[in-house]
Amino acid sequence: MSDSSKRFIIHKVSPGGAGAEGDEVAREDPLEIRVEGKSVAVVMRTPGHDRELAAGFLLSEGVVSKPDDIFEISECPSHADSPDERGNLVDVLLGAGADFDAESLTRHVFSSSSCGVCGKATIDSVFGNFPKIEVSRGPDAERLAGYPAKLRVAQATFEKTGGLHASAVFDPGGEIVVLREDVGRHNALDKVIGHALLGGRLPLSDHTLLLSGRISFELMQKALAAGIPTVAGISAPSSLAVEFARESGQTLVGFLRGETMNVYAGSLPEKDGDLGGEN
Repeated sequence: MSDSSKRFIIHKVSPGGAGAEGDEVAREDPLEIRVEGKSVAVVMRTPGHDRELAAGFLLSEGVVSKPDDIFEISECPSHADSPDERGNLVDVLLGAGADFDAESLTRHVFSSSSCGVCGKATIDSVFGNFPKIEVSRGPDAERLAGYPAKLRVAQATFEKTGGLHASAVFDPGGEIVVLREDVGRHNALDKVIGHALLGGRLPLSDHTLLLSGRISFELMQKALAAGIPTVAGISAPSSLAVEFARESGQTLVGFLRGETMNVYAGSLPEKDGDLGGEN
């Protein structure tokens, strides 16, 4: 058993018979994120890389924009009454130049597909915090087609549980720079961009983001917060994700499976033909 999974004894039923055996299941535990001691969010996540998760969350919410905006991220193992609950809280102390307004946090809006907020107004609110992509540099279609296989090989916990989403950032040479898995799609991406923020690697202006699942508006705005010009997913995008990509200048690719893919926004560099989409 690891921090990312738990082992259960289950009753397995199959054409060959039935019986008890062990099964690895992806862990899901709450994490409370505090800023200057004030609780700002509780997310259900897979334990691990919690400092990155908090940093990425605050970046995508516009609370921080650079490493110096974070003075310290402390994990609080002793706040709970029982050992099973410990480690589920992080507190972020901001640097002198960071301006924290708890009322501006919007995760509760962006995380719901039925929030009732006008799509155009929601998109415009994001551009108030993050600049649009001026130059979208990404891989050609042939290189991009090889990314899902590399992602699958690197997904260690998914191989055991089959229950986690993954986000991975690829460098211009097509190699994985960082990969994170989580039960939540947005958490996996927060961990990835938090890793880049804490390492002083933002913006990721010549990198590509690959997502293992559906591409939502929230994931696109998080990618924009990290300056990522090209976002690809193995599954489908939502309509608002497509509209956002076309407004932000990002390249958006969905249904990336084998040698086929759909380019919903932006374009891929030409190689053996143009697979570019319309903006």
